[in-house]
Amino acid sequence: MQTTTPSNTIVERVAVDLGKYPPFDRLGADKNREIAASLLVEYHEEGEMLFRKGDELGGFSYMVMKGAVRLFDTIDGEEMLVDLCDEGDLFGVRAIFGTSTYLLSAQVVEESLLLAIPVETIKALVQSEPVVAAFFTGAIARSVQHIEHSLSEAIDLRKSGSDAGIRSLLANDALVVDQVRNVITCAPDIPIREAARIMSDNNIGSIIVASANRHPLGIITDTDLRKKVVAVAGPVNERPVSDIMTSPVYTITAGKTVADMMMLMVRAKLRHFCITEDGTANSPVTGIISEHDIVTSEGVNPAVLMKAITQSESVEQLVQEREKAEKLLRMYIAQEVAIHFITSIFTELNDALIVKAIEFSVADMKREGIELPAVEFCWLSLGSEGRKEQLLRTDQDNAILFRDPPDEVSRDSVQRAFLELGKRVSAILVACGFTPCPAEIMASNPDWCQPLSGWMSYFRKWIGTPEPKALMNSTIFFDFRPVFGSTSLALEMKREINAEIERGRGFLQFFAKNALQNPPPLGFFRNFLVEKSREHAHEFDIKARAMMPLSDAARVLACEFGVNDFLGTVERFRRIGQLLPSFRELSEEAAQAYEFLMRLRTERGLAENSSGRYIDPEHLNKMQRQELRNLFTTIGQIQSMLNLRYQLDYIRA
Repeated sequence: MQTTTPSNTIVERVAVDLGKYPPFDRLGADKNREIAASLLVEYHEEGEMLFRKGDELGGFSYMVMKGAVRLFDTIDGEEMLVDLCDEGDLFGVRAIFGTSTYLLSAQVVEESLLLAIPVETIKALVQSEPVVAAFFTGAIARSVQHIEHSLSEAIDLRKSGSDAGIRSLLANDALVVDQVRNVITCAPDIPIREAARIMSDNNIGSIIVASANRHPLGIITDTDLRKKVVAVAGPVNERPVSDIMTSPVYTITAGKTVADMMMLMVRAKLRHFCITEDGTANSPVTGIISEHDIVTSEGVNPAVLMKAITQSESVEQLVQEREKAEKLLRMYIAQEVAIHFITSIFTELNDALIVKAIEFSVADMKREGIELPAVEFCWLSLGSEGRKEQLLRTDQDNAILFRDPPDEVSRDSVQRAFLELGKRVSAILVACGFTPCPAEIMASNPDWCQPLSGWMSYFRKWIGTPEPKALMNSTIFFDFRPVFGSTSLALEMKREINAEIERGRGFLQFFAKNALQNPPPLGFFRNFLVEKSREHAHEFDIKARAMMPLSDAARVLACEFGVNDFLGTVERFRRIGQLLPSFRELSEEAAQAYEFLMRLRTERGLAENSSGRYIDPEHLNKMQRQELRNLFTTIGQIQSMLNLRYQLDYIRA
């Protein structure tokens, strides 16, 4: 091993390299230079042991800058690979928590350059930088289960999803106003006429007057042009804009919430605020916020959106409100709001949209002389919407359940009426951005618009004869959730299904076997297992390889325990953790893994205007790659538990 204390030149290079990887990519250049000056650069040859399990902890944690280091455990004399650290990976972090020995051994597998970061440096960062605290809370707690110290107090309240945080978001206190970043400026000596032309060409209501170094000197608004130019007699158009600008301009820092800005508007009696790098007029302009921006942000308050959806008077208005909801989703994801809060909000918004679509359809049918029969019925959401997990506007999966009519003739006429309802509601959902299901699993399909007896006939067949298609249907329809109509009818069907499963216990074995069809790629460390099809070549299928294994496992366990509530994957894991104490820790890891996957899929879907299902691994940052590595281990443990619990090795494939 060779150790070097970095020179000033090396410090600059190391600081730049640090800034490429989490958590240092969230810190400023000055902070990274400070960290770089405190560390050592170590060179290690292939095969060199860095430390062994049980060794006393040193005073450093390590980051790989070049090469690779394997972390392994030794069980009954056999070495078990736990992780392979490559460029940007941190290891040896237990030293941060003051514990005594290493839990794993570390060996260099190829010629490597390591950064030895003093423990005291990292401890200071944890205390002063919330993003660093959040990184170690999440990444370390998942990979090293024996850590007893918690850094949760350093994490922002908004990310915790606590009751207080949720109330704050509902009130819009924590929503950051979406500022205009492409700020149009002008010099103080240009003619008023020219400033007016710039404003007109760019369709803006204000322009910042700035110095050559973009420091704000003042602001001109359309109100200034009306009052100080148009209303004044005489040739004023050739005068410099400095004669009519409002100065000094009110400057603020970025990141102000709606509540902050509303209070500022009241106190300062202003309608425009200039954002600068340090919040003063002595630094460059970076953005501008107007009264319109604040009102627009207020308009995507979930409570305001909910009211607008429920009070919509036309399909066109409903479409507009759903577009606003998309903006809300982007804001929540960008601000890293807790995913369980986002799913709760969007389930309510989507449900309200469906209810309104049903109300519109029923009213239209009535105007056309088509009356819905006086029969108890329920609109069911299936799939991700049924599990309360639909954030992106993917294809719709729905069905209709109705009470059995007295005879076959009545049944046919009742079904025709509900099929008409299904077609109309589906058309409205399409207008709102929810595409038709390619497999036609919709309430407009006669197969999925059935009385209770028809549905139970399906479920008995699927449970009694669990062949591949039956198991596929089970994964879709077992996730039904009532959205409109008779919840009691849906609960009645749920209880009958659970009773049927109880009578045919062998079904759960086949259902569990089906849940193992997508084993996690536990063997990858350097590269992700990607798709080979032409359309998605070199992309990673996050739905099939990560989300489905978890949702399938949660569904099987919920069926075993006869859970009658209409729960999503995360809720199912946490409920099973309560019912099965030995599974509690693993179920919580699975719940957190699924929340991470929902966020990742939503981020990619919004960025690419897609379903988010296929992800290019090149678009993942270092932290996301590490999260995926950790959760694939969790998926493997979940599937091993299913295999053992249901004795799946004894079932023929």
